Amino acid sequence: MAGRPKIFDENQAIEKATEVFRNKGYNTASADELLNAMGIGKGSFYLAFKGGKQELYVKSIEQFSEGFYKKLAEGIEKSENGIEFIRQFFLSQAYSPDCEKERGCYLGNSLVQLSEKDAEIKKTSIKIIKKLQQLFAEVIEKAQKNDQIKSTENPKILAWHLTNLWNGIHVTRRMESSPEILKSIIELNLKLLD
Repeated sequence: MAGRPKIFDENQAIEKATEVFRNKGYNTASADELLNAMGIGKGSFYLAFKGGKQELYVKSIEQFSEGFYKKLAEGIEKSENGIEFIRQFFLSQAYSPDCEKERGCYLGNSLVQLSEKDAEIKKTSIKIIKKLQQLFAEVIEKAQKNDQIKSTENPKILAWHLTNLWNGIHVTRRMESSPEILKSIIELNLKLLD
């Protein structure tokens, strides 16, 4: 039938749109670029994303963060030592691929670039960052109870420190290209978990 919307996998389409947003940024990603990447027409797009580009972007952030969070949480759960897993997670940030250095953190970028312009994006970004902070806090609290770390600082404050480090390292590595220097910065920050 003419005019009938094309059936497509929404999660896969959002994943493809995410790459466009990551490479171009929200403001410069055009509707044509998004539609081409997603492999859908305008009719299908507006049936699936009634809020247009903004709704697609929010869903993109949510889907991206759910995948990131799930991978991190599962890694922590499967590890013998959650604190050591977190240490290695942060240290690996010093050696991320060059394209990540240029593009930065997708979630961090959404919070910095658009959260003050768009209340929905700000709400979504804050929810995601707080969820990450809560995960860190749970691991720290458990490690304190099991005497895996000496610090008696409030687990929530230590978790905010890690969340701040996670956001900050993505900004710093855009300016500093030496993995050794980035590793040293991260190691210094992680001393709070000794």
